[in-house]
Amino acid sequence: MKSANQPERPAAHWSIYNKHKANKFMRTNMKHSIVKSLTLLLLLFIYGAASAASDIINDSAALGDMKVGKSVFLVDIGDAKKLNFYLQVIQGTHTNMKDQDVTPDFIIVYIGPSVKYLTSAPSAQAEKDAAGLLLDIESNIDALAALGIRQEICAVATRVFGINNDTIHAGLSLVGDGFISLIGYQAQGYHLVPVF
Repeated sequence: MKSANQPERPAAHWSIYNKHKANKFMRTNMKHSIVKSLTLLLLLFIYGAASAASDIINDSAALGDMKVGKSVFLVDIGDAKKLNFYLQVIQGTHTNMKDQDVTPDFIIVYIGPSVKYLTSAPSAQAEKDAAGLLLDIESNIDALAALGIRQEICAVATRVFGINNDTIHAGLSLVGDGFISLIGYQAQGYHLVPVF
């Protein structure tokens, strides 16, 4: 309500006043919106960076400050496809350990039916069972040897499965008894990794 002393203001005045008030309101809201947007962007950036850092998959909890990873893999696999797969996995484990600044010191001991596929003169049945994987297995044995991994083949197993010891693949060392190897290497600080 107007007081009696106030002069009547023209409608144009109110229009300018309202525009000024609206502009001031918009500028204030715009500043708040920009501050809110920048804050939100900063929080999203920080969250994204933290998420990316936590998405790194490694084995640091298990490895701790380990410098050398001493492992003896006991390989006792009668299926050629599975044997070939695990020979590749062991190569990957070697690489992954090196990538995490741990020097891998691996030994593989082949026992049991695995030995059927570790010869240049497999039986007809072993060739059939291998379904064309014998060259792949031999290549993986060579790749493991190239990484410096010692590979032993059990003479008890070669005898049981009728393998001529003169035909075992290069890169494999014939040992008297794979179980004795496992006992000895564990006594020397190697950790057993059974692969069945």
